[in-house]
Amino acid sequence: MNIFLRKMIESKMKDVPKEQRDQIIAMIEKNPDFFNTIVKDVQEKVQGGMSQMDAMMKVMKENETELKGMLNK
Repeated sequence: MNIFLRKMIESKMKDVPKEQRDQIIAMIEKNPDFFNTIVKDVQEKVQGGMSQMDAMMKVMKENETELKGMLNK
């Protein structure tokens, strides 16, 4: 993950405890293709008229099993 992207993620998650931020960033770094797919799915839903929050929640719910698996590693 490049420095710019890492800084952007950290700034968006400034209220999240550092340990949790680091865990999320590590998940993204270990699974970039999966998270690129998440981003694309959210963008498609937003372009289809869904709010960004609703789109994100729907995509996360659709990928809940895989996300939980990553968190438990």
